Amino acid sequence: MNEHVDGSPHTEILVVDDEPTITSMLSVMLGKEGYYSTTINDSRKVKNLDLENFDLMVIDVMMPHLNGFELVQQIRDRVDCPILFLTAKTSEQDAVEGYGLGADDYIRKPFGKSELMAKIAAHVRRYRHEHHRVLIVGPYRFDFVAEALSYSGETVLLTSAEYQICEYLVQHRSMVVSKRALEELLYEGIEHLDPYLYNNSAQVIPVHISNIRTKFKRWGVDPIRTVRSSGYQWIGC
Repeated sequence: MNEHVDGSPHTEILVVDDEPTITSMLSVMLGKEGYYSTTINDSRKVKNLDLENFDLMVIDVMMPHLNGFELVQQIRDRVDCPILFLTAKTSEQDAVEGYGLGADDYIRKPFGKSELMAKIAAHVRRYRHEHHRVLIVGPYRFDFVAEALSYSGETVLLTSAEYQICEYLVQHRSMVVSKRALEELLYEGIEHLDPYLYNNSAQVIPVHISNIRTKFKRWGVDPIRTVRSSGYQWIGC
């Protein structure tokens, strides 16, 4: 995980696709979610990059000169970050080959923004948990592995959903996070398991935010700012 000049962390993503329209679109999408991205249209140039700077890679499979499978085969021993393949291929054997080369996930073209962003967020969270166990922001201490938050050395008793919201907000504290982004964070894919909760997720987010604020009242602080018609922002630092 890289850092801003002020010391706060940011996520750097490498996007490799021979189609400039795809890399440009992905760069905009990632930027809107608070990610930093580097885009490459000639896969042969990837080997010259400092690959340790990246927290996740999105790599197209069907590329000229050096396809995605060949590229990953060349660089996998240099990187330990998650790698997601983009592909128009549909056979199970192609997926098996990709995973066998060390890919972490497979996203088929054409893909939906929500699916792609949800998968990227999930893999970034896992990678961050494995490599960055603790984040300290002012009096707040986040333990990513234990999913625990403390304030001035005292444990804040949060539910899993409340902790996830706090962690997501602090990781994106330079921006206002939309309610929709928090809904996707907590409830993406749950429509098949609990349709009622999925359909009412928009109403649930403000309840979680209210509960978080209530739990911080004992210290006389409110770390979350509500931005009318836009969402929420972490200001507790």
